[in-house]
Amino acid sequence: MEKLTIDLSGYENRLGRKHQAVRMLWNILWPLTTWFLPRSLGMGWKRSLLRMFGAKVHPTAQVYSSARIYYPANLTMEAYSCLADGVECYNVAPVTVGAHSTISQGTLLCTASHDITDSHHRLVTAPIVVEDQVWIGARAYIGMGVVVRQGAVVGATASVYKTVEPWTVVGGNPARFIEKREIR
Repeated sequence: MEKLTIDLSGYENRLGRKHQAVRMLWNILWPLTTWFLPRSLGMGWKRSLLRMFGAKVHPTAQVYSSARIYYPANLTMEAYSCLADGVECYNVAPVTVGAHSTISQGTLLCTASHDITDSHHRLVTAPIVVEDQVWIGARAYIGMGVVVRQGAVVGATASVYKTVEPWTVVGGNPARFIEKREIR
């Protein structure tokens, strides 16, 4: 088989200097001003800081200090939503977390990738929407363009690449239907 060499040196960051400057400031301020806060304390400060950087965060939403948010202006959190310990919110495109939804520890929400068919490996993005009453289990991966519909549960360590239907439980890699979710 012939070896094919592709020169990726032509890659260009389309996000711009202003975007980079905002992210740099954010990446300094968030850990510097929140690392020492206990889980239940300082939520008001964390929400305020997120709002200062453009996030739309409901007054009852919770974001743990160890959660990492790439670009706050692309984050919307509804009432009683939660980003738990160690959540990585790589929101190059918008991420919306609906009311009463929890994104558990260590989950990766990833809205960006690269076009592997493009010789310059250009950035591609798509939003993630987590609707109301969703639970995403620990260390799950939610890929770009995914919608997790109302009431769904994504099992721990699942990898989700497609829309999850409402009131279902999915798990595995790739995530597959396990059962309907019924509330007693």
